[in-house]
Formats: sequence, C-alpha cells, structure tokens
Amino acid sequence: MAHEIDGIKFEQRHGKARVRVGRVWKSENGRHSFTEWNVSISLLSDCLPAYFQGDNSNIVATDTMKNTVYAKAKECSEQLSMEDFAIGLGKHFTSFYKQVATAIIKIVEKPWERIYIDGQPHKHGFKLGSEKHTAEVIVKKSGDLMVTSGIEGLALLKTTKSGFEGFIRDEYTVLPETRERMLATEVTGFWRYSYESLPGLPAKPLYFSDRYLDVKKVLVDTFFGPPKEGVYSPSVQRTLYEMAEAVLGRFPDISSIQLKMPNIHFLPVNLSNKDNVIIKFDDDVFLPTDEPHGTIEASLSRMRSKI
Repeated sequence: MAHEIDGIKFEQRHGKARVRVGRVWKSENGRHSFTEWNVSISLLSDCLPAYFQGDNSNIVATDTMKNTVYAKAKECSEQLSMEDFAIGLGKHFTSFYKQVATAIIKIVEKPWERIYIDGQPHKHGFKLGSEKHTAEVIVKKSGDLMVTSGIEGLALLKTTKSGFEGFIRDEYTVLPETRERMLATEVTGFWRYSYESLPGLPAKPLYFSDRYLDVKKVLVDTFFGPPKEGVYSPSVQRTLYEMAEAVLGRFPDISSIQLKMPNIHFLPVNLSNKDNVIIKFDDDVFLPTDEPHGTIEASLSRMRSKI
C-alpha cells in the first residue's frame, strides 16, 4: 500500500512465499484425487506502525499465513480448482483482518496426472506430467477481484509446415529464407477472466480447472492444425496471434490473453570432409539448440479489457 509520509512516498506489503501443500480427496468408491500446490501470499494492509515505530500489533504473521493455507486446504471437503482455493484464501484474509485491504494469492500447480494401467485409470496412482497450471487472484475488501490463470512449459514441436520468408535483409543478415523448417517452442501463457466481483463467480467447483484444460486444447490444436494435413506457419508471430485469437474467439469469459513463445531452433546438419565435399542432409538430421533463441510475445485484449 502507498502512503505519503513527510513528503516521502512509502509502499509496503508482506506475505509468505512457496507454501507447498498436497491435498488428497477420497471418494466412497475408493477413487482418490490429488493435487499439489505451491502457494504465495501477499497482503496489502495498514501496518505502518510496524515500520515507523516497531509496533507489530497490526501485522498478520507470515507463519500464520502459512498455517492458514493448510487449515483452509483441510476445510475443502470437496475437490476444487486452485483458482477457487486462491479466492477462498483472499476472502479470508480481507474479511477476517480489518487492516487487510487486498490479498494477492499466487499458486503454481505441480502437474500430477492420473496413471493408466492396461488402459484403465488407476484409482490412487499418479505420475508427474510436464506443463504447469498457474493462477493469480487479487481479492479486495470491497469484494472486487481479478482472476488470471496461466500455463508454463507447454512444449510444442512440428517437423514441417513452417517457414520464414520476406524479412529485412541487411549487411548482417545471413539467415536464408525457407518454406520448410521445424517449428518448436515452449509456450507460457496468461489469460484474465472477465469476472470482477465475488458474487459474479461461477458456482461450479472445478470451473476454472475445466477452463484451463479447454484453453490448453485450443492452444495446441491451433498450433498444429488438423491431424492429417496440419497448418502452415509463416512465422512464430503469426502462429502466436492465431492461437491467442482462437482462445478469445472460443471463450467469452476470457477478457485478455498474453502468450510468450520462444523460437527454439533445430538447425539442419550439413557436413564437409577433408576434401571439402559437402554431405547434405535432406531435412532429416538436426542440431537442437536453445541458446540463443528468438523471443516472441504479444497480448490480445477485448476493447473493454486491460491486461
């Protein structure tokens, strides 16, 4: 929170970071559900005396914040999305403590996935996946809120249907133009929901979890195109835009989306021997390299939205 003291602008917040919690839900038929969250809490509160006078009477101890995470996880008798868990934490801190004006809750979900044995889902077995589901929720004492979900580490690669032509050429340009190359990236994305107050939230407990899976599917499907013929990518920029546009077009409850898509290079290998005879490979042997790599990012927002 910002305050002006003797002509000096002073801003402060405090919280607890990297609170790790695992939660198991057990149904009557013996089927277990499991999630692991890494929770970070930041409170904007009126506790100036702690800074100016050494008076801690208005401070919510960060150890209390940690314990609250575990207590609230225990109270969740039914499986819920981590966005809803974050909203619940934010509601608690802003309503229980009169001096807390705003709670910012960030959660990263570890990608545990149910395992399948002989094609059948295991009732209590899980394996670690790859990309991570993220969330940031801002809850204000007034009931206003902002919900942003995201994905990290979504690695995608296609071995054809990609090119790069017509770019600026100058004395430092050696990159050849091509209509045939591999395209690989690791997507980081964030999307903001249109819900702006606690009363307007969907009542479905796993609404945000389902929407996360929906958004991921749209991103992946748009990147690759139809399974047989695929879709041509003239640049990472164009593919990024098409992916973001597809998400906004599909989900009216999402007001904005930001994508970061580094261009991870697979360089065609060509060899020369001592007689300088070139052994040219036919786009089938590559040198994988991620340093250096291109960086491409952009955001799309509906006109009434800010990201």
